[in-house]
Amino acid sequence: MSGLGGLSKSAQGVVVGLMQLQLPVVETPAQLKAEAERICWMVGKARQNLGTMDLVVFPEYALHGLSMSIAPELMVSLDGPEVASLKAACVEHKIWGCFSIMDLNPNFPGEGNPYNTGLIIDDQGDIQLYYRKLHPWVPVEAWEPGNMGVPVCDGPKGSKIGLIICHDGMFPEMAREAACKAAEFILRTAGYTAPRRHAWKITNQANALQNLPITASVCLCGSDGRFDSMGEATFCNFDGTLINEGGARVDEMVSAELRPDLVREACAGWGVENNPYQLWHRGYTAVEGGAMDCPCTFMQDMVAGNYKLPWDASIQVRDGTACGFSAPARSYIGAEPNPGEPSK
Repeated sequence: MSGLGGLSKSAQGVVVGLMQLQLPVVETPAQLKAEAERICWMVGKARQNLGTMDLVVFPEYALHGLSMSIAPELMVSLDGPEVASLKAACVEHKIWGCFSIMDLNPNFPGEGNPYNTGLIIDDQGDIQLYYRKLHPWVPVEAWEPGNMGVPVCDGPKGSKIGLIICHDGMFPEMAREAACKAAEFILRTAGYTAPRRHAWKITNQANALQNLPITASVCLCGSDGRFDSMGEATFCNFDGTLINEGGARVDEMVSAELRPDLVREACAGWGVENNPYQLWHRGYTAVEGGAMDCPCTFMQDMVAGNYKLPWDASIQVRDGTACGFSAPARSYIGAEPNPGEPSK
């Protein structure tokens, strides 16, 4: 149930709005500034449209469009004016917001590839979650691979929220990681276009059913004259069924009341399909406590640094040269502290 899209709100409910933002064209600093102002205006629109709303979610690339430009003058930093304006909008309208930025790389100033970053900002203007996309959509996206894991934050009304970005959602391990960190809602923001429509729908549903959170997912919408984004916001309940969904109307806000208490109830009370628990307690009907091992060889190989596919020798695309990018000349730098944590 969606609580009439959040109009009728229960004491336990958290109302979330997914904004199918018009795909913008951002090729200059002036256009970047104008798009930041437009997003802030849309935060106000969300509040005006639904006074019960707790969190408004904007798609990936909402601030930058789909140019894939990594030009330094179009990148954003946490202490820059764009993020400051997003914080101010959340404070002004007393609402939480989830936003997308293309984030300057602090490790290689002026030359390192930027991060594709998601932010969750609370109604006091504080960053509660900072996430660097782990799986850029290669070979098309040139973003630096994220190196801070999959964080989860406290959300409105005591809920727990995780965030994954676009292509991340094609990896079942991403949603499971968020769920295993107690995420009751997993947000997925995207800039996807129509060829991914079917995969978008089934992965949003599968990520919910396989891991028992509610998934709330939204794409950009409309055309920038080159690309057509699809909108199609979806809320999927923890049993994999749709709670609410949008179509392809530009700037439509699709909303639903979500119930974290029912997620907790399922995680505690389900026997059949309590998949996150059964992953580590398989066959507990037959053996005491179930088998608590790691039977998947690919997991063992990844930990040992030996992961290799049987068809590895036949893989033809291994860098971004096919999409016009130079072959990379440096290695992954590994994990580093999350800059979003000190503000909590």
